[in-house]
Amino acid sequence: IREEFKKERGKSTKILSGGIIVLNKITTEIIPEAAFRLYETWGIPFDVIKEFGGERAKNLTREGFDEEFKKHQEISRAGIEKKFGGHGLLLNTGELKAADEKEVKMVTRLHSATHLLQAALRKVLGDEIEQRGSDITASRLRFDFSFGRALTDKEREGVEALVREAIRRDFVVIIQKTSFAEAVRLGALHMKNRSYPPEVNVYQFVDAKTGEIFSSEICGGPRVAHTGEIGEFRITKQEAVASGVRRIRAVAGM
Repeated sequence: IREEFKKERGKSTKILSGGIIVLNKITTEIIPEAAFRLYETWGIPFDVIKEFGGERAKNLTREGFDEEFKKHQEISRAGIEKKFGGHGLLLNTGELKAADEKEVKMVTRLHSATHLLQAALRKVLGDEIEQRGSDITASRLRFDFSFGRALTDKEREGVEALVREAIRRDFVVIIQKTSFAEAVRLGALHMKNRSYPPEVNVYQFVDAKTGEIFSSEICGGPRVAHTGEIGEFRITKQEAVASGVRRIRAVAGM
């Protein structure tokens, strides 16, 4: 019994320590949504978030935290009854489409993989790469980006390898709410031809051990708590869409 207790305590301490590292990486105000994600993913209690958050958590209230918890319960309870956009879809933002809870989970993994894909493309092909659109269903992701030619086999393999490495390292997702202007100043990726509200969410995929930021992007869509949830990633096809615009199709899964 003592040995099992030690093992479980060790696991819990390791997880909590990782969560504290992630908490310390948040540089902006800790909003209720971010606090709940810390609790949901790392098991960090509200009181610990308040204590270690310091000034960043000064406006965080128990009421706000409990409200996020309630929202999560309601979403889980609603299931297929909660419709978005009609046509029998549980989720339909135009970019993301899912028919039921199972498909929502798959779409969430693929949407998160799209963030990693864009970051990997920029690392391999250069910072001039910009998103031109995307379309994600439960079976695949489609990502359009600015580039004037087909990727070579070596480039394609390099992009795949970077995404897979990010998944293997199980990066955590940190959400920071800030002004659009500040997000742009800090280098968060966004679509140049899209309008954004004054306040936005910036999603960062971060190595909890080293603090390395693999991807930082303005986004409001669903996302995994950590990249290990995405599973195996594979590019299935690349093609031309228009002059100077390429398209990549890819799949992911457990």
